[in-house]
Formats: sequence, C-alpha cells, structure tokens
Amino acid sequence: MVRLRPKPLNILLVMFDQMSALSLPVYGHPVVQAPHLTALAEEAAVFERAYCNSPLCSPSRHSMLTGRMPSRIGAYDNAAELASSIPTFVHLLRDAGYRTSLSGKMDFTGADQLHGFEERLTTDLSPSDFAWTPNWEEPTRNFDWFHSLQSVVEAGPSDRSLTMDYDEEATHQAERWLYAAAGASDHRPFLLTVSYMHPHDPYLGPRAFWDRYRDSEIDMPTVPPMPLDRRHPADQRLHALYDRGQYVLSTAQVGAARRAYYAMIGHADEQLGRLRRALEIAGHDERTAIIVTADHGDMLGERGLWYKMTFYERAVRVPLIMRIPGRTQPARVARPVSLVDLFPTLLDLAGTQLSEGRLKLDGNSLVPAAVGPGKPAGAVYGEYMAEGTGEPMFMIRRGRWKYITCPGDPPRLYDLQSDPQELHNLSGKAAGAAIEPGLEREAGRRWDAAALRRAIVESQRSRRLVHAALMRGRLHPWDYEPRRDAASEYFRNYGAADPERPMRLPQAGPPPRPRQKKARPR
Repeated sequence: MVRLRPKPLNILLVMFDQMSALSLPVYGHPVVQAPHLTALAEEAAVFERAYCNSPLCSPSRHSMLTGRMPSRIGAYDNAAELASSIPTFVHLLRDAGYRTSLSGKMDFTGADQLHGFEERLTTDLSPSDFAWTPNWEEPTRNFDWFHSLQSVVEAGPSDRSLTMDYDEEATHQAERWLYAAAGASDHRPFLLTVSYMHPHDPYLGPRAFWDRYRDSEIDMPTVPPMPLDRRHPADQRLHALYDRGQYVLSTAQVGAARRAYYAMIGHADEQLGRLRRALEIAGHDERTAIIVTADHGDMLGERGLWYKMTFYERAVRVPLIMRIPGRTQPARVARPVSLVDLFPTLLDLAGTQLSEGRLKLDGNSLVPAAVGPGKPAGAVYGEYMAEGTGEPMFMIRRGRWKYITCPGDPPRLYDLQSDPQELHNLSGKAAGAAIEPGLEREAGRRWDAAALRRAIVESQRSRRLVHAALMRGRLHPWDYEPRRDAASEYFRNYGAADPERPMRLPQAGPPPRPRQKKARPR
C-alpha cells in the first residue's frame, strides 16, 4: 500500500494533441499567440527539450500513463490495446488516496476505458475498436483511415467543427467538476486530467483566432521538400502514405494550413485559460500543481512532411510546463526529458513512493529538475511501430546527438547543436565517428528489432481477426458512455433539501436563521 504525506497537492494534467513545442511562443516562435501558456510559463519550470516516446497518439499516451516505453506494453499503434493488468499512474495515485477523473480524449482501445480513472466526464473522440490496425504484411496497401493531404487542401477558417465541440465540452465538464469539488464532501486530493484534440488536423482554424493573423505574417516552412529520389527512405514512405499524387499543394494552401494550426493553438490556449480561471474561482489554485504537455508534434509542411510519424524535432518535441505552488520559480530546464518521466513525477508530487521492485519504470521524476538543478542529462528514447513503416524505428537522443535507426534503412545521426534543422546526416562521416559506434551498440543492446517485428505482426493479425468477427452479428461497442444520473441533478423533490447551496462559489455558510416572532402577550 502506498501512503501519502500530509496535505498532498491536487494535480491538474492538461494534454493537447499534435502540439509541437516549436510552434509555441514559450519556445521562441515569433508569430503564434498563446497568452495563457505564456503566462503559465512565466511562473513555472519550462522543459526546453521534452520529447514524446512515440510520434503517434495512442502509443505516446499509453507510454506516458504507464511510465514504460511503447514496446514494453504492446502499444504499437493507434489500435493497440492497453492491457487492464498494466498499472498506470492513475492506479497508483488512486491507491494512494487520490480522486481520479478524466475529461476529454485518451485514445483507449478495448473494453477497459478507465485504466484507473474513477470517472470519465466525456466519451472519447477516437474509436475504441481495432479497426485502425495497420498491416505490415501488405506494405503497399492504403487504408481509408490513413492520413491524406485533404486536410491541407481544405485548410482554412471555421465557425464550427467537431474538434471545437469536443474540446469545449471537455473544458465545460472539467469546469463543472472543479466547481463541484470545491464543495464536495469528498475531501481527497484530486488528479484531474483534461485532454484535448486541438491543434490536431484537420486544419480548421476557429475563426476568432484565425482573424488574429494575416496571411502575410504566417511563416512558411524553413526546410523545403527535397526531390523524392533524394529523400531518406523513411521520408519516402511517409510521402507514399499520405501524399499519393492526389493533390499538388500551392504556397497558399501550405500557408492556410499553418495559419489554421496557429488558430487551433489559440483555441487550445483558451481552454487552458478557462481551466486556470476555474481553479481560482473554486479556491484550488494554490493547492494544485499544473502540468501541461502534448502527445507529439506536427511537421506542418517542413521538408514536405505533415502530421507526425517521424523523429524529426518538429514531430517529437512537445511542450512540458510544470507549476508547483510554492516550489517552482520561473526556470528553463535544458536537459532532455520525455513523457515516460511523468509517471514518477506525479508520484513525487503526490508524496508517494513505490515499494522496492514493485514496478520497473523507464523514466525519472522531473520534480528535482523543476525546483532545482536536478540530475545531469541522460538519454531520451523513441520508438515508432505503426503505419508508414514495415520495421520498428528507434531514436536515441543523447547530449547534442540524435541517432535514428531502422532495419533496412541507412542510419541517421544529427548534431542538434550545430544543425538544429537536421539537414546534415553525419552517419558514416568523420564528424560523427567518435559518437556513432557507441550509439549503434546501445541501440543493439536496447532493442531486438527482429523479435519486436514478429511480435508486432502477430499482434496485428490477432487484432484484425478479432475486429472482423466483432463486426458481424450484434455489436457491443467499447466506446465509453459517460454515466449521468439526471435524478440527482439540479432541483428535485428528493435528496438534498437545498442542492444549490453547496454549489455556490464563494461557498455559502450556514443559512441565516430567521427572526423568531415574539410571542403576543395574553
């Protein structure tokens, strides 16, 4: 049993989808407006080199939740099931006495749609079945759920979109939850996770934020596309995945997609502002640690690439901002870190400790680095095992170097200090001769690529078989359906005599006692 220290902090974890750190003013972007993220960063620790462990939604999120690399938990792709038997940080905090709630998306696949959360306030945005399972045994087949460039061709302003509806519902439900928690009889500390779709494609910029920019001020990709035959094989495969010769992009279309993406960041930023305001109104602000991050980034036209599914910095660098009341000062943390570090970080914030040997995590707590100098920088690891490749791809980010390897591909080695745009592959060259052999050996020790590929293909076969069977006859969807008891809401003739009173903020005290009528003299 994990025990709590006295007066543990509440925790608000906010996660955005496909938000590249390199598109945020907090990380130096000169055009994008995100005032609430900027304001939070001014009183928080900003991790300047935070990475996802897989540049794809579900594997990244499942890895973050479990503190383990995707290959260790079978989180190969967006239709991979997270086993109910694998502990998440939600389980650990719940076991330690935390109230755990989720509002928004988490891309769970399978029958378990909670994974430690006591309650979910919304359904998920993505399907929870196995339909999106890739098939490495048919490498040239394109499925209808694959990305295409349609999102770029249709980019522009939007007055309403499914993403806007979903994210605003997630915020509204989270606000209501925070207000109710202020007057609840349940006095446990809380972990509230709020997870959004913005700024994920399609590139439909909410008009109020679209109008904050002009076409002339939108920066265009700094690295243009190379001729196809000169691109790295991994880039060629992505081109074949979503750029199938269906569309020829114009400069205006690329600019519109980037402008829409910036507008979606604005909408996401507004949701963060609403959450922070709700914390203040509910009186939680100075008792709540806030962590803001994203599951991966977006190439946004750099090199002619879009979306994610690659280890270039734009796709794997994510925001990571941490505010711990009374402990963090405005600071920039330069050491590379990754999302698997959030599991031990949350336990640290909650004042809990794992029993020796209870779980083998792949990360380390970031609290020491957030409040002080912390430990020296180590390595960050990445894995990609979904569509757009037929072999597992791996990344090691150590010091100034990034090493990328995939069976059958030429390895890549970049010196990110002298070459932040990753233009010069130093693999096999004199400039990388001192570092590459060690990174190559490390990758060989860490990953058995052939065995992993066999496991991935077997998982794909099993899931395709199960999905085909479950689509026949009577359907039993796994999609989460939020539970709501309308009989216990608002004014009813049973239950609390005055249900409105405990919901007031500021909280109301006991009702005033009515004046007693004086007895008339007889």
